[in-house]
Amino acid sequence: MSEPTTPSPEPEIPALSSEAASVSANVSASADDRNAKTRQLLGMKGAQSGETSIWKIRLQLMKPITWIPLIWGVVCGAASSGNYTWTLENTLIAAACMLLSGPLLTGYTQTMNDFYDRDIDAINEPYRPIPSGAISIPQVTAQILVLLFAGLGIAFALDQWAGHSFPTITALAIGGSLLSYIYSAPPLKLKQNGWLGNYALGASYIALPWWAGHALFGELNATIVILTLFYSMAGLGIAVVNDFKSVEGDRQLGLDSLPVMFGIGTAAWICVLMIDIFQSGIAAFLVNIHQNLSAVLLVVLIVPQITFQDMYFLRDPLKNDVKYQASAQPFLVLGMLVTALALGHAGV
Repeated sequence: MSEPTTPSPEPEIPALSSEAASVSANVSASADDRNAKTRQLLGMKGAQSGETSIWKIRLQLMKPITWIPLIWGVVCGAASSGNYTWTLENTLIAAACMLLSGPLLTGYTQTMNDFYDRDIDAINEPYRPIPSGAISIPQVTAQILVLLFAGLGIAFALDQWAGHSFPTITALAIGGSLLSYIYSAPPLKLKQNGWLGNYALGASYIALPWWAGHALFGELNATIVILTLFYSMAGLGIAVVNDFKSVEGDRQLGLDSLPVMFGIGTAAWICVLMIDIFQSGIAAFLVNIHQNLSAVLLVVLIVPQITFQDMYFLRDPLKNDVKYQASAQPFLVLGMLVTALALGHAGV
């Protein structure tokens, strides 16, 4: 008769599971840390403090994530001119205009805005370079001046290349820089008023770089100026989205942002209506100049924006502002390009 076999011990699954969970938690924490550092470098909400590289800190002040609409605006302006051709020279000149509109003058604007917003950032975004003490005030001032004069120098050089008898691009650069200053700095500080400040911001993101790109390759005219100022009303709506993250600090410091003036829910509706109505107005203009296909394409691009407004933004603008922007804005900027190509094709 055979002896009974001794049962083998059970594997220590709980210990292994615990170890796996620990590894998973560490990986997750590491991923979160990398994500926070990326957000810090790009100048996005949800970053962290603690960066020691002065050049990364300077880049953070310039908020690279905000350069993209300005660079895209130059593309739209070149397209609406109807004169852009794909040559190496034109590509390099367009890239120089993008450098002017994006890294230099937008970087100047964002750095100056952080300088004048250091008190409110201490409440809303204490990880920003100035309130966190990562960079000194004299270093910030020097950065503002370097970016400004580098931008004005490139603007003048672009006017020389284009053969302008009147330095249109330099004038736009000076005007845009002045607008940036009165947007951020007292005593005017346009951003204290939700309507004026956000329209100034919307025009800076849509109209100004569009004018620069158009003037570089064509003749800037009243129709393009008026149409892009109208389009900038949609930009006002986009700018309002950024006000929701700082509503508490705005309220404490007496800034009349739309969420402070009207409340979260009403301000969210104002925001989306501005975006949708003024894009629809542009589509109607395209029909009026017989660019029917482009008008239909623009309407098609408005539909997903409305969908994401309902899915994310209107349900919880405080929680979903970034998610909404990431989902909807690609369709808005594609609509800008569709419009620009239609204007160039129509010879407006």
